[in-house]
Amino acid sequence: MLKTSDFYYDLPKELIAQDPLVDRSSSRLLVMDRETGALTHTVFSHVIDYLQPGDCLVINDTKVIPARLLGERLPREVAGGRSAKNGTEQPRAHMELLLLKRLGDCTWETLAKPGKRAQVGDRISFGDGMLIATVTEVKEDGNRIVRFDFDGIFEEILDKLGQMPLPPYITHKLQDKNRYQTVYAKYEGSAAAPTAGLHFTEKLLSEIAAKGVSIAHVTLHVGLGTFRPVKEENILDHKMHTETYRILQKDADLINEAKRTGHRVICVGTTSCRTIETVAAEDGTVSACEGDTSIFIYPGYRFKCMDGLITNFHLPESTLIMLVSAFAGKEHVMHAYEEAVKERYRFFSFGDACFFV
Repeated sequence: MLKTSDFYYDLPKELIAQDPLVDRSSSRLLVMDRETGALTHTVFSHVIDYLQPGDCLVINDTKVIPARLLGERLPREVAGGRSAKNGTEQPRAHMELLLLKRLGDCTWETLAKPGKRAQVGDRISFGDGMLIATVTEVKEDGNRIVRFDFDGIFEEILDKLGQMPLPPYITHKLQDKNRYQTVYAKYEGSAAAPTAGLHFTEKLLSEIAAKGVSIAHVTLHVGLGTFRPVKEENILDHKMHTETYRILQKDADLINEAKRTGHRVICVGTTSCRTIETVAAEDGTVSACEGDTSIFIYPGYRFKCMDGLITNFHLPESTLIMLVSAFAGKEHVMHAYEEAVKERYRFFSFGDACFFV
């Protein structure tokens, strides 16, 4: 049995990166040979030295929305306009909604905090009534379906009222919202950034393309799975949430050409990996399509399409470190993480990167 605790490592708190570097591509890069476990320490801008003409780099062009809304629950009303509790005014409770998935023009699946204050029929006000959310359903997993009422354009209101949904381990205030976006972010819908892509600059991507490396775009909107810890000791009991993806024909063609000519498909981030592995046929080819995925990749999984992975350092006991271990071998990966701690690498979303080849 694979246990969650098998993927634990000790991380000093001070190694959790709180702020992005001024120069995206100046972060450190730990390169690991999957066959031998050999490690090389370098700088991310040198990632181009490990790419070869004919390779295909797969990037996730999702765009993070300011998905964190802070508001207050409105008092419930009964006939006559009084509040539901003894006909007196109830104190307004502070509420937070994290937008996870758009289900319709005005309807979203959300994570509510605290959940007990968000029951069917409850209304939550944001921006002094600029945006009102009504809870219409409580799902089995505890997520809330809400309907928003507003005047104007939802995206403009969200941009005004919403905050970037930074992970809870980042306690510093983000000075520039664009630093939690990749330079190639295009399609809005994520509740978190595909953070491996944060290291790339437009200049570096141009240099990579000039070397003869094709760059294929996929879109996977990052959802609740990024925030949800693995609570079960047997990892097979863990249930992944679904996330929405799309691959266009021109990008599928680039991936398939690399496979056809014997070159490598290298994913930037676990989200790109999960997307292409969801749709890949047994021969490693992919097709243009869209849908939802809840794929859970852990040791024992046989990769069909991905040949290399560029990714950040992930949380202990997370599904992401399990995915990396499936690709590069648990013993190799845990050793690499121990070495990264020893060498004082910066960890998690704004931290340094690894390249498993």
